[in-house]
Parts: sequence; structure tokens; C-alpha cells
Amino acid sequence: MSSRTTMLLGVGAVAAMIGTMSVVALWPHIVSSAATATACSLNAADLGTFVDIPGGGFVMGVGALYPEEGPPRRVFVSPFRLQAHEVTNSQFAAFVAETGYVTEAERNGGSARFQESDTPEVFRSWWSLDPNAIWRRPDGAGSDLAGRELHPVVHVTLNDARAYAAWAGGRIPTEVEWEYAARLGLSDPMDPESGVRAPDGTPRANIWTGLFPVLNTRRDGFAGTAPVGCYPPGRTGAYDMIGNVWEWTDSPFAPSLPRFTIKGGSYLCGENYCRRYRVAARESFEADFGTAHIGFRIVRDVVGTEGLR
Repeated sequence: MSSRTTMLLGVGAVAAMIGTMSVVALWPHIVSSAATATACSLNAADLGTFVDIPGGGFVMGVGALYPEEGPPRRVFVSPFRLQAHEVTNSQFAAFVAETGYVTEAERNGGSARFQESDTPEVFRSWWSLDPNAIWRRPDGAGSDLAGRELHPVVHVTLNDARAYAAWAGGRIPTEVEWEYAARLGLSDPMDPESGVRAPDGTPRANIWTGLFPVLNTRRDGFAGTAPVGCYPPGRTGAYDMIGNVWEWTDSPFAPSLPRFTIKGGSYLCGENYCRRYRVAARESFEADFGTAHIGFRIVRDVVGTEGLR
């Protein structure tokens, strides 16, 4: 678990920043996604809809904050269709009911969950491998999907996501496609953080608000995952391209690293840590391992999609 935990957390100086402050007293402000509201999600009629992403060119990696995000380069993209929201628990449940699919977390001993800690200044203590954490029990033993049917499915690996996508008549987007669509959706292309908040400070995404990892103010309305579609869509009509959960892409992260790229940041990215709630941001993860903050959405090619689900 140690190498995977390191990749999960990335590189930061949170422990030094926290120092000797009384963090244990603040930790109860962190609550599970089960305690968040669910009234702001999409209408049932809009579930599973796709938006058209036109072909074109863009500069990938603009506004790089971390070294792995650059250098900027010109990329051209063919048109495709993008599911307007992250795949939900209800959608994944339909897939499992029809196919009998068993996820890798169910077969291989669980998944990673963010957890309370008596030593939050030690970043390795933020996560644990929970044998009871699977897609239908997102918070481990005793949890279920009641009230979270429209939350993004989590604890799914890239391999699980590929299996769902094939069943649903689509595929997992490449990193280039994902970033292109996310960039087209920005309300202000000149502001890399315009996907997070409006000029007046109104939240546009579900991220960590407050001091990570000890205080989540829930200024954006949520401490864990949010139902899909709780925030206004981007200019493409797609929701939650930034924040909520990281999203799998089908692109290797680097030639020398046997991991795949995830994009968009999550509800655990804050201003003081993991500022990867930007379209250029990227992180890597193993294809056969899932967590509480990674989900996915699917795409379809423009040609030959008639009659698909």
C-alpha cells in the first residue's frame, strides 16, 4: 500500500505547514458524503445524456503549475461525444445487474478510503486500504448507496471503467480529449481556475474548502462527493469536469511509468494542497486499483454510434 499511497497523495508540504497546531480538534469538521444534500442533482430525464464536442485544435498544458503538466504544445482533436456527467452509482448498478460484473476491489481485497487520523500531519495516515470499501459500499462496512444513487461511482479501477464503457457503447476518453473538452467548457479560458469559482466567488465545483486535511468548511456545499450536476455546466454543457472526483483517462501517464492519467481533481483538492482542479492538471494511478475519489465518464465516437445505449 505504501507506493500506491504515495501516488495517491502526490508531493506536498502539508505536514510542515500544519506543524504543531491542534489538528485533532479540527478533524470532526470532515464529514462523509452520506451526510451531504442530494437535492441539487440532475433531473432523471437528463441522466446519461451526451454533449457534442467539435473537432479542433488547442494548446495543451497551458498554465502549468506542476512540472508534469507541461510543456505547452499544440494538439488537434477529432470530434466526439462526451457524457455530460460522471457515471453515477445508478448507472453502474444497471451495468452490474445486467452483466453480473464483479469489480476488482470486490475480487482483490477492497479499495482505498480517505480516513480520520490521530496524526493528520503524517500524510500517509490519510488513507487506508479498506477491505469493505467497494462501489456499493463507498464508506466501507455499514454504508450503502441509499441517497447516493446520483453520486459518481467510486472505488472503480480503470479496468472496471473500461468494462462499463464497452457495455454502454462507448470508451474511456484519452487525456487529450478530456483536457480539450474541459478547456472548451471554461467560462474564462484566460483564468485556469474559472472552473472552480465565478468572479464573485460563487462555487462552480466541489473541491476542499478550508485547511486540508484538517478543516473542510463545506463552503461549496459538500465535504465528500456531490450528486452529479449540482453545479452549473460549462460552456459545452458538461458538468463536473473540475472537482467532485478524479476521472480516469485511457492514456499512459509517462513512458517510464506504468500508470494511467487521471484528470480534473476531486473533493480532496484544496487551495493549500493539490491545486489540481485545473484543466491542465494531471496525476497518475495504476489501472487495477481504485479509491474513494476516482470515478469516470465515457465518450462515444461521432461515426457509428446509432443504436447504442
